[in-house]
Amino acid sequence: MTQFDGELSPPFEIVEPASWRAPIIFNSPHSGSVYPLEFLNASRIDLAALRRSEDSFMDELIADLSDRGFPTVRVNFPRSYVDVNREPYELDPRMFTGRLPSFANTRSMRVAGGLGTIPRVVGDGQEIYRERLNVDEALGRIEALYKPYHRALRRLINKAHQAFGTVILVDCHSMPSIGVSRDEPRRPDIVIGDRYGTSCAALLPDVVEDVMSGLGYSIGRNKPYAGGFITEHYGNPASGLHTVQLELNRAIYMDERRRERSPRFAQVAADFSVLADALATVPLGDLGPFQAAAE
Repeated sequence: MTQFDGELSPPFEIVEPASWRAPIIFNSPHSGSVYPLEFLNASRIDLAALRRSEDSFMDELIADLSDRGFPTVRVNFPRSYVDVNREPYELDPRMFTGRLPSFANTRSMRVAGGLGTIPRVVGDGQEIYRERLNVDEALGRIEALYKPYHRALRRLINKAHQAFGTVILVDCHSMPSIGVSRDEPRRPDIVIGDRYGTSCAALLPDVVEDVMSGLGYSIGRNKPYAGGFITEHYGNPASGLHTVQLELNRAIYMDERRRERSPRFAQVAADFSVLADALATVPLGDLGPFQAAAE
């Protein structure tokens, strides 16, 4: 079993309010910035390059929402070490010495791109590791970090679902202001992902768009990000489980080159509070749980 000697203690944090205002959970799975020493030593690139994959400060933008009656979840380890927004065993056999389990998904598009559960590259395509990893090291990370996070998230979702009959998971991410491809159009301030209408009731993305566009943000839907494993896996509108992914353009709240909060940071955090308040006013009966089947 992989040992972290306290470096990743705790590996993730859940902050529940004393009283839930609504069954709305705000999750930040990619803002972790605690890099284990053994990971840094094994990397062929420096810390600054590794950090390009981070959704930097996204956890801070939603941190105050727990004081407003909404639970928040943050992951402390970096996605370049273990990516919880993947299937549990999306693994590239070229990365490892030893045989992967037969149930590993070695052929997904994300694995092909180097962005599996144990990523091979950072966001801009740079290779992470000097040498192949022992397969037991990879499986140890999944057992010690990935699985406990998802067990805890599932318990939180189930708690809300049992109490309210419905739950809304807002999966919060950030994206580079400019895409890798020169052909990609200018990215909007926020991209709302609902897996093309399958991960939540249609009302929720509409509310997000109305609120945030009213606050001056430009909005896109599902392109270039429709939602990852978390959005797809936990979104089941027919059962009253609604998941929506938000991708925030980093240029609106931080200096991407210096990796520092910009003067607008506090305003963006305040606008997230406005969004949370608006979502809390959505009548739960309007979300189903069997709305999709009834239409």
